[in-house]
Amino acid sequence: MTNSERKDQPEAATFSVEKRKVSLTINGVKQEIEVEVWTSILDLLREHLHLTGTKKGCDHGQCGACTVLMDGKRINSCLSLAVMHDGAEITTVEGLATGDKLHPVQEAFIEHDAFQCGYCTPGQICSTIGLVNEGKAKTLEDIRDLMSGNICRCGAYNNIVKVVQEALERSRS
Repeated sequence: MTNSERKDQPEAATFSVEKRKVSLTINGVKQEIEVEVWTSILDLLREHLHLTGTKKGCDHGQCGACTVLMDGKRINSCLSLAVMHDGAEITTVEGLATGDKLHPVQEAFIEHDAFQCGYCTPGQICSTIGLVNEGKAKTLEDIRDLMSGNICRCGAYNNIVKVVQEALERSRS
């Protein structure tokens, strides 16, 4: 290609990837991570920190597979950008157990056989803990409504509801 031919060609687009440092406490460990500004909490957990317990389901906030606890409240991590939560405390399913001792909700999922394939289970567990923390569920209908953002393709809903009811009763005593 000659110089005159190059002048007729548009210049190649150049861009820079904007990154920001974000400080988060994840499962009790303070971390400073540099991420692209469009990185979701879900992708930060899975791709940067290799915490793969949190699942990527629909990536649109409709299935609940990516539910984690942020500052004690349940969120869809696929819809939340990491840079928006500098200083937040995030708990994933990996951070619920204490050593070999499972969280009571994790134990209840096993006891009540509240899972089949297990793909949605981490999100269901985190959502159950968040629901209990919220203190809004008073009736069976409340539980079903407040857990409706977590989809189980296997249909383990009845057993999941039993776990939530048990967790709520335990929190009231």
